[in-house]
Amino acid sequence: QVQLVESGGGLVQPGGSLRLSCAASGFTFRSSAMSWVRQAPGKGPEWVSTISSGGSTTTYALSVKGRFTISRDNAKNTVYLQMNSLKPEDTAVYYCQMNLVRGQGTQVTVSS
Repeated sequence: QVQLVESGGGLVQPGGSLRLSCAASGFTFRSSAMSWVRQAPGKGPEWVSTISSGGSTTTYALSVKGRFTISRDNAKNTVYLQMNSLKPEDTAVYYCQMNLVRGQGTQVTVSS
């Protein structure tokens, strides 16, 4: 079955960086667009970014554009989210998503 396992979250100060990873299995990764979605405490899910199956096309929410970069390694069945210039409002659980399937998420906390 489809499995998505996120890692790389943690506590970081404002202005800092983190790189999230999502290891995928159970489906043809190289043929699938992948997304990152986040959910802050008390709020609904927010789409963050999507990358096409081959990696040539990326899209971002306005709230993260210019600060976050999505990428993928189809040889490793892994998608990444490089997050720079982090802000307190980026605090959330971050999930990778393929179609309607999400992983368990990884917590990102931005605080001084």
